Amino acid sequence: MTQSDRISFVNTVLKLLDRGQYSKNDQLSETVAAATSILSYVEPSLVLPFLASRFHMALETMTATHQLKTAVTSIAFAGRSLFFSSLSALPMDSSNVSGLNSYADLLMISLSNALLGMDANDPPKTLATMQLLGSLFSNMSTVDDNINEGSLIPSLRFSEWLDEFFCRLFSLLQHLEPSSVLNEGVSSPSSSGTFLVEDGPYYFCMLEILLGRLSDSLYKQALKKISKFVTTNILPGAIAEVGLLCCACVHSNPQEAVLQLIKPMLESVISSLKATPTTGFGCSANSNASSSKKEKATISPALETAIGYQLKVLSVAISYAGPALLHYREQFKEVIFSAFDSTSWKINGAGDHVLRSLLGSLVHYYPIDQYKCVMHHPFSASLENWIDTKDFSIDKPVIGPKWHVPVEDEIKFANELLKLHFESALDDLLTICQSKIHSDPGDEKDHLKVTLLRVDSSLQGVLSCLPDFSPSSENGMVKEASFSPFLIAGATGSRVGSSELRQKAANVIHETCKYLLKEKSDDSILLLLLIRVIDTLGNYGSSEYEEWSNHRQAWKLESTAIIEPPINFIVSSHSEGKRRPRWALIDKAYMHNTWRSSQSSFHLSRMSGNTFPSDQVTLLMDDLLCLSLHGYETVRRLAAKSILKMMKRWPSTISKCVLTLAEKFRNPSLPENVVLGSCAVLSSQTVLKRLTTDRKALSSFLLGILYSSHNESQKAQKAITELFVKYNIHFAGLSRSIFGGPSQADGTDFAGLVAEIGSMSFETSNLHWRYNLMANRVLLLLAMASRNDPNVPAKVLSEIAGHFLKNLKSQLPQSRLLAISALNTLLKESPHKISAENRVHGQGSLQADPKSSLEEALSSIFQEEGFFSDTLNSLSHVHIITDMDTGSSRGHYGSSSLQSFADKSITRFYFDFSASWPRTPSWISLFGSDTFYSNFARIFKRLIQECGMPVLLALKNALEEFVDAKERSKQCVAAEAFAGVLHSDVLGVSEAWDSWMMVQLQNIIHSPSVESIPEWAASIRYAATGKGKSGTRAPLLRHKVIDCLMKPLPQIVATSVVAKRYTFLSAILIEVSPVGMPESEILVHYNLLDELLSNMSHSSAQVREAIGVALSVLCSNLRLCASFGNAHSDESGASNADITPARSWDRYLVKRASELVTKIQNVSASEALEIPKEKLSENGMSSDHSKDDIKWMETLFHFIISSLKSGRSSVLLDVLVELLYPVISLQETSNKDLSNLAKAAFELLKWRVTREPHLRKAVSIILSLANDPNWRTRSATLTFLRSFMYRHDFILSNMDKQHIWLAVEKLLIDSQLEVREHAAAVLAGLMKGGDKDLVEDFRRRAYEQAAALIKKRKHRSTVSALPVASVHGSILALAACVLSVPYDMPSWLPEHVTLLARFVSEPSPLKSTVTKAIAEFRRTHADTWNVHKDSFTEEQLEVLADTSSSSSYFA
Repeated sequence: MTQSDRISFVNTVLKLLDRGQYSKNDQLSETVAAATSILSYVEPSLVLPFLASRFHMALETMTATHQLKTAVTSIAFAGRSLFFSSLSALPMDSSNVSGLNSYADLLMISLSNALLGMDANDPPKTLATMQLLGSLFSNMSTVDDNINEGSLIPSLRFSEWLDEFFCRLFSLLQHLEPSSVLNEGVSSPSSSGTFLVEDGPYYFCMLEILLGRLSDSLYKQALKKISKFVTTNILPGAIAEVGLLCCACVHSNPQEAVLQLIKPMLESVISSLKATPTTGFGCSANSNASSSKKEKATISPALETAIGYQLKVLSVAISYAGPALLHYREQFKEVIFSAFDSTSWKINGAGDHVLRSLLGSLVHYYPIDQYKCVMHHPFSASLENWIDTKDFSIDKPVIGPKWHVPVEDEIKFANELLKLHFESALDDLLTICQSKIHSDPGDEKDHLKVTLLRVDSSLQGVLSCLPDFSPSSENGMVKEASFSPFLIAGATGSRVGSSELRQKAANVIHETCKYLLKEKSDDSILLLLLIRVIDTLGNYGSSEYEEWSNHRQAWKLESTAIIEPPINFIVSSHSEGKRRPRWALIDKAYMHNTWRSSQSSFHLSRMSGNTFPSDQVTLLMDDLLCLSLHGYETVRRLAAKSILKMMKRWPSTISKCVLTLAEKFRNPSLPENVVLGSCAVLSSQTVLKRLTTDRKALSSFLLGILYSSHNESQKAQKAITELFVKYNIHFAGLSRSIFGGPSQADGTDFAGLVAEIGSMSFETSNLHWRYNLMANRVLLLLAMASRNDPNVPAKVLSEIAGHFLKNLKSQLPQSRLLAISALNTLLKESPHKISAENRVHGQGSLQADPKSSLEEALSSIFQEEGFFSDTLNSLSHVHIITDMDTGSSRGHYGSSSLQSFADKSITRFYFDFSASWPRTPSWISLFGSDTFYSNFARIFKRLIQECGMPVLLALKNALEEFVDAKERSKQCVAAEAFAGVLHSDVLGVSEAWDSWMMVQLQNIIHSPSVESIPEWAASIRYAATGKGKSGTRAPLLRHKVIDCLMKPLPQIVATSVVAKRYTFLSAILIEVSPVGMPESEILVHYNLLDELLSNMSHSSAQVREAIGVALSVLCSNLRLCASFGNAHSDESGASNADITPARSWDRYLVKRASELVTKIQNVSASEALEIPKEKLSENGMSSDHSKDDIKWMETLFHFIISSLKSGRSSVLLDVLVELLYPVISLQETSNKDLSNLAKAAFELLKWRVTREPHLRKAVSIILSLANDPNWRTRSATLTFLRSFMYRHDFILSNMDKQHIWLAVEKLLIDSQLEVREHAAAVLAGLMKGGDKDLVEDFRRRAYEQAAALIKKRKHRSTVSALPVASVHGSILALAACVLSVPYDMPSWLPEHVTLLARFVSEPSPLKSTVTKAIAEFRRTHADTWNVHKDSFTEEQLEVLADTSSSSSYFA
């Protein structure tokens, strides 16, 4: 793009951004901020002044406080482009923003306001402020007070700013309130739950960046303040926040921060813990076994809270300290020992955090000096150079990140801690479980809790640094020589401990689990701790995966603030990809390493079929399986989550688990909790996926569910139903291995499984109806999965299809619906259907004796006497018609009636497996609320295509009986069956049409019944639906049906029959594809068009509506056909001198409508005069001719409404634009029906977007209507203009906008008062979002004209000589200006509102306009009047006070 193109593009987009920037929709405002950021690199001279002015506006606003958050976000996103523009000395247009001379000033103001933005009572603004600070400091290579030529913000002293920043930050932390109550016991440090940690990563990120970029002197200054704050404050409500502040300090400079921060905290905690009572559980089991004899001492709540706070802050602070902690190893050992030895469970939990954090800090790999700037931008050394990962070259020097790699002393210290708190704790556990050293159950519980906590924290600290179990093979353990420790290179940290240690832990935990389930099965805290330990032991690498997964969610929300787009025109520096700060890329690399470490040995079983889990993993899984069936829901949930992770890693264990759990379902005395636990495990995607490949597990699963109906618990029954629904929804077929014969391994056979389930699916099986339904559904799923497999006998599928055909007349509504779904799926072969190729050669060229594999089984069923009669009667019961049905229930099978039979979840069994019908939108309102179910019609169609004419012969008598039935429900099912027959296209259907179907259709048309018209219209439409993938091939009988409908009706016939015929014709022509329409169909269109145009003045309103709908279908079809280049549809054959209505329908409609508008308006006007009553006929019309004119116009309005609702209005737009004139002109007439239709068309038209070349025509018609002699028409035009201008603001030319503005201005001095006031209201709306130049010009002229009137008021004679409308127009223009800015106070408003107030002494209606406008001004500015009144002078306030009786209000 050239520069002029870029400027044009940016100017266009800025109009949109201006509208959306301060939206209350967060997603929209953030998208606008991101777009502004990108455009600021493209054309900064346009975008940045816009950004600055909007930021300034947000700072000034008093009412729309949400703007400030958006404004701060916008500056954060555009921070880098502002720095570039500041350094490149790009001139700034400061005419709109006072006090800003450069972009550096804007940056300084934003940094200063960031201090004010940290507010504990306004989380969104505070987080936006944190994001802004992170964005700005990410750009600066270093933050110091040295002012030189390259300084980014030369006018700001950072030492002073830093002092103020920390004062504000500390105040914020002191006033934070947790959003939830602190969790008891073992909880993560972030459980303080304030918005700074929970609502985004901006807080910690900003601290890391800021402290990483500070110069040494400023860092020491900051560290001193932070150290003083941390040591003198206890803030239990902000544990994570204070901890992260300390963590950022330590990460930036570990040696200095550990000395200033960690050492004082350690000393304080040690001294506090010395004063607390102990249990003796922190060391070994035998050391203090007699302590139970003593009375348990307690600790004061205040001291407990203080110690817990200090320990948790310490745990977060040391996360990245590494070797700097080695100097204080003894102190740490003492702190951790004392914490576990305390009588307080809260302090025990805090000690757990310290131990796991210390171990992680010592042995894990993590980046150090991540936030230091090492790459300076070539444009300016004070700016950091960001990195494009796509622009990688070996030739360029790469400065990689520095990593913390544990030294020998760190590994030694970690092993020492493991010996103290892991091995020792395991020994303690074994001793407690085997020797029962405690006589007091309370002491035993406390000892178990602390010991399990020590094991858990040790494992959580080292994670996968403790080697995994060695996997086994079928012959025993895998040999070490051939065993590769990982498949993906990656490690969390240096190796500590050994695989044997993990094995020992697994054996001890297994013994502990057996003991707890036997002795302490009601203690949920112990069991939850146990599950966490088992999870960490057995799921090697899962903690790292969860950490990566949580971090990945943060990447999805990656802020635009740290992205520089590839295109940068500010410094002409373009790149191949997006550029990001170095610290962000290091963060991604760190997380990628975390992911690799989690996957290093995860896929061992998938790479080798001979690799199985070790014996210890099997023991742990057995323990978890027992725990997943526990009586407590929290225990079950956590155990299920853990066992599913194990099964995902070792898929070979799933089958055993399924067999164990599914067998339990058959037990009639099964406790409720066992069912709930089993369902929770079996409903996981991991298990359901495995069922597709394991026949024995699948058989056990399905039969287990179907045989579980004996359980009396409602909760258990609901869980089993939900499990089945989930299996049903996620069913994705079966592996081919399942369909083979019985194998030695499982002894089951697929055909045998189908037979067993089939025996349960009959209504005579004495099963509960819900389980009978499940059995039927399983049959369908198995049939779907196996129908194309050669190993499955054809007899199996034919028996299933026959079973579902019989179920069509089932007594259970649910079984009938399921049978419909099943038959639609199973009947697919269609051997009797005439193909498109065979039609060309005639219908007799089918293969000899076509036969379906299902035909024999199905024929014996449907040829039973009365089968179809019973089936149709049974299906008619699904069609429940009520007076309350107002919307279409198509496709839901009367679902409201099902709710009395079953849970809502059961209705999920009936989702469709085929494309929805109709293909084209259902917009014809005349059809009403039909209950035509296309799936029912599809059954009859496919049954005929599967078995041929015998079905039609068997169906004929039942169909004729139901067509003549009086009940609407029977008419509905007859319509569906008839639609299926007509659409079947089988050999012999044409002869059946000639012999009896045509007569039936004629009877349906001539029938006086009107209730079932919607269903029969849908039936006709279904019969005409196109064939083939794109639906363009006509069905065999479509032309015959059209010919039947085109036959003229008898001379004397009910109007409902006429309307019905037109409705049927509309329905069938909707389905005609305009692409390649044959000449015969085009001729039908024109013949029908002739008939419709001649009947537009029909006496029946019902017929007129049907004609309007049919017209819209016909005309849009012809237009679409012409647009595809069909020569037969050429409408321009007739000359202007000889316009035939059908061939030139568009010109005919427009011309006729224009003529009739004047006539109708004249009739309405004459009715207002006193005409003798004898000259008036019915409806107040003066002649029969005028009645016909009104009826014709009503039909035209039906045509307009139908066209706009159809979705095809784009091809009729030229006609619709021309018809704006009658629609707007006839809004108010003496005939209410006509006016109501005109208003309905008006509502649809005013929101329709009109593009060139029709837009110019629309504008000219609107402008002519604005000058219409009828004042009601002028007023309606103003109403239309409101929506029209809003919808076309971005596509109207400046010239058209000016003409519309002038037209509305002219109406300000209209002779009619209502029009003048309406014009003022419209102008106020236009000024809120209109073109700035037009708005400013109008505002200036309005003020000048009003001021001139005030001057002339001194000469009373001059003013009195002016027309009232002229003076009123000037006042209304001024009032429109005042009302265009509710809630705000721009600089021009005080003068305008004061000038308006000076007209208060004018006579009515001028005075009324002034008082109303001033009252509205007062109302909208009342909340902020204390601030806004400073914009007024004393004299102006006095003038305003004179307009109100309550003069003190504005004082």
